[in-house]
Amino acid sequence: MNGLRLALEQLSSVSIATSLYLRADEATYFVPRTFVQAGGPHPDLDLIQGHLFQSVIAEESVQSPLCVNRPEPRKDNGELLWDSPGGKMLFLDSPRMLWKHPDPESTHMGRFRRALEQHIGKGFKDYHDLYEFSITQPTTFWDFCWKNFNLIHEGSYTAVVDQSARMDSIPHWFTGIRLNFAENLLFSASPNGLSTRGKEDAKIAVVEVREGISESHVSLTWGELRKRTGRLLQAMKANGVQKGDRIAVCASNSIDTLLVFLASTALGALFSSSSTEMGVKGILDRLVQIKPRFLFMDDQAVYNGKTIDLRAKMEAVVDGMRSVQEFRGVVSQPRFASEPLNISQIPKAQLLGDFLAKSSDDRLEFTRIPFRDPFLIVYSSGTTGQPKCIAHSVGGVLISAFKEGHLHSELDESSTTLQYTTTGWIMYVSAIQSLLFGSRVVLYDGSPFMPRLESLIRLAEQQRVTHFGTSPRYMYELQRANIQPRQIADLSSLKIVTSTGMVLPDALFEWFYDQGFPPHVRLNNISGGTDLAGCFGIGNSLLPVHVGGCAGISLGIPVDVYDASIEGAGAKGRSVGVGVAGELVATAVFPNMPACFWGADGSRRYHDAYFARFDNVWTHGDFVSIHPQTRQLFFHGRADGVLNPSGVRFGSSEIYQVLEAEFPNEITDSLCVGQRRPQDTDERVMLFLLLKAGASFTPELVARVKTAIRQKLSSRHVPSFIFETAEIPVTVNGKKVELPVKQIVSGKRIKPSGTLLNPGCLEYYYQFAQDERLVTARDSKL
Repeated sequence: MNGLRLALEQLSSVSIATSLYLRADEATYFVPRTFVQAGGPHPDLDLIQGHLFQSVIAEESVQSPLCVNRPEPRKDNGELLWDSPGGKMLFLDSPRMLWKHPDPESTHMGRFRRALEQHIGKGFKDYHDLYEFSITQPTTFWDFCWKNFNLIHEGSYTAVVDQSARMDSIPHWFTGIRLNFAENLLFSASPNGLSTRGKEDAKIAVVEVREGISESHVSLTWGELRKRTGRLLQAMKANGVQKGDRIAVCASNSIDTLLVFLASTALGALFSSSSTEMGVKGILDRLVQIKPRFLFMDDQAVYNGKTIDLRAKMEAVVDGMRSVQEFRGVVSQPRFASEPLNISQIPKAQLLGDFLAKSSDDRLEFTRIPFRDPFLIVYSSGTTGQPKCIAHSVGGVLISAFKEGHLHSELDESSTTLQYTTTGWIMYVSAIQSLLFGSRVVLYDGSPFMPRLESLIRLAEQQRVTHFGTSPRYMYELQRANIQPRQIADLSSLKIVTSTGMVLPDALFEWFYDQGFPPHVRLNNISGGTDLAGCFGIGNSLLPVHVGGCAGISLGIPVDVYDASIEGAGAKGRSVGVGVAGELVATAVFPNMPACFWGADGSRRYHDAYFARFDNVWTHGDFVSIHPQTRQLFFHGRADGVLNPSGVRFGSSEIYQVLEAEFPNEITDSLCVGQRRPQDTDERVMLFLLLKAGASFTPELVARVKTAIRQKLSSRHVPSFIFETAEIPVTVNGKKVELPVKQIVSGKRIKPSGTLLNPGCLEYYYQFAQDERLVTARDSKL
């Protein structure tokens, strides 16, 4: 009993205000709220959910009751003991419910469930039951999806997929089907062929909005969109573009860029995009590998009130492509249509108007390609070395987009979407593929905070947006500025707000509903990304929204959590079940796995990226857990950045959430990494703080940070070192990156990837690999 009392006293010191579940020894132990309130343990502590808690925790093993991934216990004289401190996982009892659909059966997902129930003659008690069917009966599920999604295609199939094939052989799906991505975006299917149902000629399809929302909005109807796509398509043909060629873009989120996407994919060419804020090296790291026929590039960019001339970058990219025989040249897209910049000094460059003048035809035509054939190349966000060129199949992305867009996100022809994104990552494709459903797409180019922090909220009101996509960082800035969207704008049309790009802190879930957005709006926290052009974690209208994580797992994606402590390439993995943190894996094939990695040695790189960790199992590289009650999917950080001091594993996001909640007026951002150099016997946690203007890095601040982490998490979460930094490395998409800093402080010399926006800042971190510097500069500024 002494060990239990000590454990509960330590739980009490963490100031937890709700009941808890302790997952241990293949059982879940309930710890009522009264056991962990201030004042010590409840007197009736002998029996907890039918188990003697006395035999579960030993006195020497409870130093860190909130940590994740406790090693398996051993028996000693009838008691269960742990050989190292730390907890396996503690979960809040029923996380606070924030939202629930008033009539889930009326939704697209509700109707789909009923139709599937009728088809198989079996009922599903809830979404989780439906999900289990989708992964245990995959051929029946995906066959039903194909027949109900009504995608434009030709041909037929005899088998959905060969389930006997190894996952790492990348088996083909729906062999015999041919289709075209652009055709499905621009038209609807009907029994008599192509239809414009929901995409009528006079209906607005796209609205282009530039930074500041002061310039006139440009709108295109569906009829105009089809006509302009046809004109660019015919110009591409006249310039020699054909099926299988690569067409690259380095441009803004604009109508011009959308037209390049539609025209190139209509022809059966492969589309690939980069954003204009990328450096020359980052752009060339991509283009040299895929060898595009043409690069379409903006001549200027506008961001944060500044206009940037891109011609020097354009010329440097052309020069860097000299050795690529397939490259015909660059097409300059004017940022300001009435004032195209002079590009006559740039070799192999022509204005968009001159490119279009090669043909006067505007006929639309579509090259349908096999389901498995690639149509899109995106890139890994790796922060060292060359990016991996991930080629996605036309059929895989289409069927996944329909499932996630129509079922999980409730998109249809009445929707209006606004996804804030650059063109440099997969969310660009996610934004424009809403056209698949006849939705109106608002394209925004520029800073989301110009001319004011609330400008995008005003735009959502003005455009009567139903689906708004953003990031945790954006919501954090609104919260920090005390901007409450529901108080300043009419958001009655808004149905769903999607957040992605990084872990969404619990505090922002609560701010969203307590202060930020109208209570009828569903917060859809998603995670998945570039590798699957879709989601692992995503919500839907059959599930409530609770604080934290993703509400559920995407239909048809067989997700599991594997023991992260298993070592050795190609090892046999082991599921840790719910309630325990580990590696996110997919245990069976799904249709939106990449078709291939483009370029030399693509097969080996594909295998190394996903299948080298565990035998015949896709390893995604995220450190996750599944809540034992709600089945929420929690992302704790990248698996290669998991912190592991003294055998206690936890994610950096846990540290970030404490700092964001407790120090909003002093700390702008932070970076938490593990350090283990060749001479180190254990890993040490290092925390770097980026302070706000006017804030001072002092021993008193360091002490408060440590106290907050100890109280909110545990003593084992407290970093060994806390330093100030002037800059934190981020990708061009704004994602904070930990791995290069972890490698640097662990004594490695790295070559930064072109995907880093600020690679120069990495030089600062090399000094922290030196023992003597750490001894003299502990908890101080160097």
